[in-house]
Amino acid sequence: MAKDIGIDLGTANVLINVEGKGIVLNEPSVVAIDVQTGRALAVGSEAYKMVGRTPNNIRAIRPLKDGVIANFDMTEQMLSYFIKKLNVKGFMSKPNILICCPTNTTEIERKAIRQAAEKSGGGSNVYLEEEPKVAAVGAGLDIFKPQGNMIIDIGGGTSDIAVLSLGDIVVSRSMRVAGDKLNLDIVNYLRKKRGLLIGEHTAEKIKIEIGTVVKGHRNKEMEVRGRDVVQGMPESITISSDEIEEALHDTMMSVIVSAHEVLSVTPPELAADIIDRGIVLTGGGALLDGIDELFSTELKVPVFIADSPLDDVAVGTGYLLEHISKNNKSK
Repeated sequence: MAKDIGIDLGTANVLINVEGKGIVLNEPSVVAIDVQTGRALAVGSEAYKMVGRTPNNIRAIRPLKDGVIANFDMTEQMLSYFIKKLNVKGFMSKPNILICCPTNTTEIERKAIRQAAEKSGGGSNVYLEEEPKVAAVGAGLDIFKPQGNMIIDIGGGTSDIAVLSLGDIVVSRSMRVAGDKLNLDIVNYLRKKRGLLIGEHTAEKIKIEIGTVVKGHRNKEMEVRGRDVVQGMPESITISSDEIEEALHDTMMSVIVSAHEVLSVTPPELAADIIDRGIVLTGGGALLDGIDELFSTELKVPVFIADSPLDDVAVGTGYLLEHISKNNKSK
């Protein structure tokens, strides 16, 4: 028998959960291609090492942008590579594949995700599920009861905010503003305020090592190397956590505004549940220093960070696949 596969197809990372084994793959969503032939030379971690460091004939690309497929062929090649690597197909049978997408994906985008999974999975049964619902299940929330649960999932390309009850989404917002936008904020801030050009990799490193979203919450400094904007020469400067807070401030506030909007249209009974139970933060963005404090201050509701924010969507796919196979058996 083939084992069922759950895929968290993220803008920054792809995680795969295999039935009975748990999360078996976690690699960056990057493909390195030969510009002349269009052939994939490296996928995942190998390709990620090449970002910003390739000669002209090789390009390291992210086939997903803002949570949706920007390059169909590359997404399909990337998924095929990962699924082959797992070697989970059984003899004469095809696995069920559950794949996640942001809440505001259009029908055309959903079709593209489904087709990429069908082709790379060799014609398997493909199910699509909305990301915040899967993340909530993976974070251990019981979304199947008649009570309000609110989750904010800040990924690489999208931030999904949703209120769930009785196993479904009641109100949601999806914004194409998340981890990648925060990296870009750091790049732009250092260029404008400190006259230093840095790459995406360096920005990500700064965000993780000294970043904070609350002024004075973290007092770290870091030496950053890049290129001087005026002279064009290599340059090294020291930056602080408070500077990174300033760089990230506007983007974080835009996520909070969307969370406000969701709360303002949530049915009163569910809103009362959320005041009691709080909001759960998940996704890579939940690891930002001070984020729970910032959100609970601004939203005036308790805010908790999930135990394993990076894995919640992938873990949730495992639970929901069990749900699907039980339903299929009972039919």
